[in-house]
Amino acid sequence: MSASPKPKLVPADPKLWRQVFVDLRSSVVPCPGFTLQSWGGAHERCIDFLDRWADEAVRLGWTTLDLFGVHPEAGAIRPDFCGALVLSDAPITAITANRMAFLNTAFYRDTPGKPAGAVPLWAFGR
Repeated sequence: MSASPKPKLVPADPKLWRQVFVDLRSSVVPCPGFTLQSWGGAHERCIDFLDRWADEAVRLGWTTLDLFGVHPEAGAIRPDFCGALVLSDAPITAITANRMAFLNTAFYRDTPGKPAGAVPLWAFGR
């Protein structure tokens, strides 16, 4: 039995994100859809996001799953379930209430038809 309860996902909380995210090692791929190399880069970009953009993202209404979501069984292989930080391979350049801009692309969080049921990256397989 775990010594501490599982953290709640709502409301979005940058301190909680950091607490659970930094437990993920850059040397251990957390779910299908990443290679060791791509996960190392994603891990680094997520830490940068937590340091620079997380408070602004929460203020603008971004949720845990908007940012860190993956498919509960297929992981990052199902991009229709993935959050912005899971999909991007570039640094963030700007953020608004509905759009996260990256160096060469953007993620829109209100994409019509986006399926429900994603889990946070750190909860995959648990």
